[in-house]
Amino acid sequence: MAELIKVEYERTGKSATSNALGMREMQARAYEKRDSQYLLLKAPPASGKSRALMFLALHKLNRLDLRKVIVAVPEMSNGASFKDTDLTSHGFYWDWHVEDRNDLCRAGNDSGKVDAFCRFMADPNDRILVCTHATLRYAFAKLKSSDFDNCLVAIDEFHHVSVDESNKLGGLIDDLMQGSTAHIVAMTGSYFRGDAAPILLPDDEARFDKVTYTYYEQLNGYRYLKSLGIGYHFYQGPYIKAVHEVLDPDKKTIVHIPNVNSGESTKDKYGEVDHILDALGDVEVQDSQTGIVTVRHPSGKLLKVADLVTDTPIRRDVQEYLRNVTKLEDVDVIIALGMAKEGFDWPFCEHVLTIGYRNSMTEIVQIIGRATRDSEGKTHAQFTNLIAQPDADDEDVKVSVNNLLKAITVSLLMEQVLAPSVSFKPRSRMRPDEKGEPGTVIIEDTQAPVSDKVMGILESGGQEDIIAALLQKPEVAAAAVTVTTEPEVINQVELPKIIEQLHPDLDDGERELLRETVVTTMGARATGGLFNEDELPEGAEIHEPGQVYGDDGVPVDPGAAPDGRNLGDDADDGEPQGNRQFLKIGEKFVNIEHLNIDLINQINPFQGAYEILSKALTAPVLKTIQDTVVGNRTQMTEEEAVVLWPKIVAFTKEQGHPPSVHSDDHMEVRYAEALAYIQQKKRERMRSASA
Repeated sequence: MAELIKVEYERTGKSATSNALGMREMQARAYEKRDSQYLLLKAPPASGKSRALMFLALHKLNRLDLRKVIVAVPEMSNGASFKDTDLTSHGFYWDWHVEDRNDLCRAGNDSGKVDAFCRFMADPNDRILVCTHATLRYAFAKLKSSDFDNCLVAIDEFHHVSVDESNKLGGLIDDLMQGSTAHIVAMTGSYFRGDAAPILLPDDEARFDKVTYTYYEQLNGYRYLKSLGIGYHFYQGPYIKAVHEVLDPDKKTIVHIPNVNSGESTKDKYGEVDHILDALGDVEVQDSQTGIVTVRHPSGKLLKVADLVTDTPIRRDVQEYLRNVTKLEDVDVIIALGMAKEGFDWPFCEHVLTIGYRNSMTEIVQIIGRATRDSEGKTHAQFTNLIAQPDADDEDVKVSVNNLLKAITVSLLMEQVLAPSVSFKPRSRMRPDEKGEPGTVIIEDTQAPVSDKVMGILESGGQEDIIAALLQKPEVAAAAVTVTTEPEVINQVELPKIIEQLHPDLDDGERELLRETVVTTMGARATGGLFNEDELPEGAEIHEPGQVYGDDGVPVDPGAAPDGRNLGDDADDGEPQGNRQFLKIGEKFVNIEHLNIDLINQINPFQGAYEILSKALTAPVLKTIQDTVVGNRTQMTEEEAVVLWPKIVAFTKEQGHPPSVHSDDHMEVRYAEALAYIQQKKRERMRSASA
């Protein structure tokens, strides 16, 4: 299996430790915004968003005198996250309780649930209701926006919303904001979608207070979970003949089989379940009450398997059984198709095995989240994608490679999310003697101070949203597996387009400052990360204040870029200072406080990922990906041609000939394509001038 990413964490216990009110770190952060009318909570799967909402909702009911709380979840199975919860025993003021008649995530038809929703809204004594997104949409169509005055509407998995006209949930949110006094709490573990439609219009999003809690904060603060691995396993032929290679009976596993319409599917989902059961051992019995299948592994171990694929009445019994799982031995393997993803709660899960390509980054992030809950005895969580190996002679190779690119892009996104964030602080907002925290980039803005709008974006984690949106662009995704993309094209052409799309209200100066902070963030991660004095890589030491020594014993000037430009005087007349933060640029370590943006602009933000892929994937597979990507990237934009022109001139001067499209060097081919584009544009202008 190609293990593309493995991240280890300190296990500080911080994110799992409760305060006097029984709140974990993220929940307490959200509770600080408890009086906000519109709150957007961005936190990873399994971080405790459901309970955070309980704290917020009960405060709004009892202290702000809101009338009702409506919690909407994507699927009925997600409703279990909002079952009755004892909060007072842990220090909070009230308990969470939902009357059975108001839990609309139980069995029943949609029309009956809509009627129950309308009854709930009319009854002054009913306070809390849990339903699906669909029930909320259908009921909203029968009510007026003003009926939700003085109510809290909480949307779980908020990435299902978008501003697209066909997105009814997005229209509902817009109507509530424009036509009622309702409070809204929006919660999501992945604040981006698989399409180009933004979740909220910029003006609407600006009205939300934001609480951001990263994967890194969550996992680094766990008690037990030490590491997370993301990898890919390639197979040839039908996947059912290879699934045994990655199915470990000793790990608590969720297996997601491919969609029946995908190329990986055998078109017989029940047969696929049977093959997976056979790969685990011999089926002994299926419990007639719970639907759980008992399988005897060749080692003699008995495995309890939950089948969420087979569409028979007993599947509801399986779902009900899983809602009440509390012990490690209750279930060993879950087989699912379209279920057991977002919002599904099984803390003991160690391994999510996903079969087939997944086109949506959101889906992959949600799937990974099923394994990242902290649980005693669980030290490692693993995501494995079992995917068909591309064949250069296959007619469908382009489709396969494009899908593979999406999957790999997800891993790059996860690498971004799972790394510590670079923080930014304007010099104008610092005390004269303030040095800044480790890992902080000082924005020199004493002449033109940073605006509150830009600081609001940075403080709410907005650069992560920009990076996520950037990664969804096909031309940027291609840069992950090929060296044919110049860094300036991504950093100076594609990135500004994303920023303008997401933040059209910023002026040119604000957009450029935001672009620089995003480029710095990506550059820090792509070049090896940040190091302080105690964490420099082996062979590098700091002997004098600010002086870095390389593994050859030669002093390295952290204030100089590879091309000799000075990045700032790092010396200090006083005593050596601890906790200096350095950015690794090649073999040098640059003090991040004096970072030069021109240097970072010339770093490919995906080069590190390319190196990981080069080591993890076989040469033929990687070459197939590269060749197909290069073959598909025949389009040229004027912006990219402008960026490449100086490099074309330099190449021609150094090599003594223009770049050739027949070269074995992919970058030379790209130069040649750009040159052809420029020459064609020149001919078109000459014809226009002579006409």
